[in-house]
Amino acid sequence: MRYTHLEHRFVQHIPDVISPGVLFISMEYGIAAHSCCCGCGEEVVTPFTPTDWKMIFDGETVSLHPSIGNWSLACRSHYVIRQGRVIEAGQWTDEQVIAEQRRDRAAKARYYGTASPGNGLANHSDQPQVDNFPGGFWWRLWYWVKDRLV
Repeated sequence: MRYTHLEHRFVQHIPDVISPGVLFISMEYGIAAHSCCCGCGEEVVTPFTPTDWKMIFDGETVSLHPSIGNWSLACRSHYVIRQGRVIEAGQWTDEQVIAEQRRDRAAKARYYGTASPGNGLANHSDQPQVDNFPGGFWWRLWYWVKDRLV
């Protein structure tokens, strides 16, 4: 990892330019963003939702849970941010990534009450489909913010 520590900044809006080594946190929008800690320069966005990341601020440092796996980036970096420190985590196989993506879709389906193949929930036509749109306010907001970060 090129960056082994992230300074945190609480902001209302995520800035257009993400400074390396800084974790920008918008509590208003329930989201954090930082430049990938491997140094590749890609922006990483972590939404705070019941099925995504959790943020802990202990008065001095910030932690994010679970780990950050940048599987869609060329670097495929994987790390944990704990009390402002970046801790490198092991690489995942394609099979592990696919299994986690399935678990994530199922967790969203359970939480938001939408159908996902094999989760046993009924599909209601007035609810969004997990594969098309995860649904819920936080996801709409996350996609809105993500579109503006690109």
